[in-house]
Amino acid sequence: MSETPQDRLKALGLTLPQAAAPVATYVAAVQTGSTLVVSGQLPLVDGKLKATGKLGAAISPETGKECAQACLLNVLAQVEAAIGDLSRVKRVVRLGGFIACTPEFTQHAAVMNGASDLAVAVFGDAGRHARSTIGVPSLPLDAPVEVEAILEIG
Repeated sequence: MSETPQDRLKALGLTLPQAAAPVATYVAAVQTGSTLVVSGQLPLVDGKLKATGKLGAAISPETGKECAQACLLNVLAQVEAAIGDLSRVKRVVRLGGFIACTPEFTQHAAVMNGASDLAVAVFGDAGRHARSTIGVPSLPLDAPVEVEAILEIG
């Protein structure tokens, strides 16, 4: 029997949180055909932000990377809530990362690797994806990172 995404999460010592309810006029995930689009997820851990503030100021790149990983765990929780089983993910197509940062901050890619590395650890080659990482002046609730996703499901 091959290892499942849930087995890989467990081996990493990670568990999926409860999928967060949307806080405005949108839905957490939309499926059209074999494509699942997951709305941006914040680095919520036990219902609270892992950190607040901006990269390049109060938030270190390492903490930002941990926040990006927490965001991806929340993305995966939304995927599981939408389709029932992470084993149905055929491919992580694209991740979008938003990094709240000071104008001089330039380590966006290293921060977003927290999400990208976890996608590969959970899904193997199917977790390798296209990606955009963008610095922004602020994010909801003063979160330092937000991650969205597009996945192919079967």
